[in-house]
Amino acid sequence: MTQTYQAKIYVTLRPSVLDPAGTAVQAGLKQMGDHNVEQVRIGKYVELSLSASSETAAREQLDRICDQLLANPVIENYRFELTTTAAV
Repeated sequence: MTQTYQAKIYVTLRPSVLDPAGTAVQAGLKQMGDHNVEQVRIGKYVELSLSASSETAAREQLDRICDQLLANPVIENYRFELTTTAAV
C-alpha cells in the first residue's frame, strides 16, 4: 500500500560558510534599533508531499532530492521532518 507523506525541509548554510544576506539583515536590524540581535543566518524552507511504499523509501527519496537539487552539500546542510498524511 502506498502512503502519502508531507515533508518540511530546512536548508541552512554550514556554520563555516559566510552569510552575506544574514549580515545585511543584521545590519538592517541594528539600523532599526534592534542592537540585541547577535547573529542572523538565512536559509530555505521547502514543503512537499510525495507518495511512497514506506517511510524508509520516502526518506531515501527525500535525501536524494535534497542532496541533488535543494541543497548544495558543499556549503549547505539540510534536515527534514516527515509525516504521514493519508493512504492512497
